[in-house]
Amino acid sequence: MAALFLGMNANAAHMDMVDVSNNNGYMSTAEYVSMRNEFGVKAITVKISEGGTYKDPYAASNIANVQAAGLYINGYHFARYATKAQAIAEADFAGKTAKAAGLPIGAVLATDVEAEEQNNQSKAANDVNNKAFMQEIQKFGYRADIYTSGSWANNKMTIKGKTGWIAAYPYVVSGKNWYSTNHAWQWSSTAKFRISYCGFDVSQLNSNYYTAGQKSTVKPTNKGAVKANNKEANKNASKPYTAAKWVKEAKAYTLKTAVKLRTGASTSSNAITILPAGTTVKTDQAIIQGGYRWVRQPRFNGYGYLATGPASNTLEYVKSGATHTYYTVKSGDSWWTIAQRNGLSMTTLASQNGKTIYTTIYPGQRLVVR
Repeated sequence: MAALFLGMNANAAHMDMVDVSNNNGYMSTAEYVSMRNEFGVKAITVKISEGGTYKDPYAASNIANVQAAGLYINGYHFARYATKAQAIAEADFAGKTAKAAGLPIGAVLATDVEAEEQNNQSKAANDVNNKAFMQEIQKFGYRADIYTSGSWANNKMTIKGKTGWIAAYPYVVSGKNWYSTNHAWQWSSTAKFRISYCGFDVSQLNSNYYTAGQKSTVKPTNKGAVKANNKEANKNASKPYTAAKWVKEAKAYTLKTAVKLRTGASTSSNAITILPAGTTVKTDQAIIQGGYRWVRQPRFNGYGYLATGPASNTLEYVKSGATHTYYTVKSGDSWWTIAQRNGLSMTTLASQNGKTIYTTIYPGQRLVVR
């Protein structure tokens, strides 16, 4: 079966690199072999950590299984820093976490800059903080890079030369061509392979930066951590996609109380955030799992899951029929930035407005965001 790509034909760009995280659940060696053999994937970039305390629970098993599948391996850290000191501290945390998980020396450990903490900073401040992180991460023997959107690369930081793994849809943002001028260009955030129902980020490599200095086939490292991680992954059953049947349910709910948004449909899954009472959540699927009724929220980097109540008393925490919330497009906005601010995928944002991600949007235009 061919891969399904939402919003772009599969032949439109190279499927050189895929990034994975806890949002994708447990990924086996066989799944990575399928990506390599059937779709030409060369490299996998694994989420290692976030902020100063969060360790991705699947980092060790992902790293080992990617290596066992004969693919190049790299990592990324989801940045939460707002000062130089915080950037250095997060780099130290990411470096130690990567080493413990078995990320090989010489791999790239990129900083993923897309959070509200950086959005609140000036371009100059972000440049200082990103430089501090990248300098510090090199002390652990890893090579540095920046992962961000084309819009942010234009407006929130300085990207020089070939530096950067840039997500841009379409590839020209604010007059800048992000298609071929940087290490990597992420051209889809919703790729679906036959091995999984999850959406994946896929990128085209424009240089050998994410493969340099590595052998594509190496023995997995840190087998003890991998064994423990695999055991925990199976126990938690945090990958709900094969555990039960999801049904389509495109609805908007308003929370009556604060609810945890999780990485999977399980109370043992990690919390992405706590949604306060009054938050409107748009969902696309629902399921009864673990004694609870769960709904799935499309987000800019995957999905979030929240329990709407016990299976015997559904919708305890939410009410349906919420009115729409609108956003007025401003100069410099793109489908990416608007979707990112509102916890949506670009395709979801575009489709709920009767458009595609290739439709041009203009300042002053009103879009439904919730």
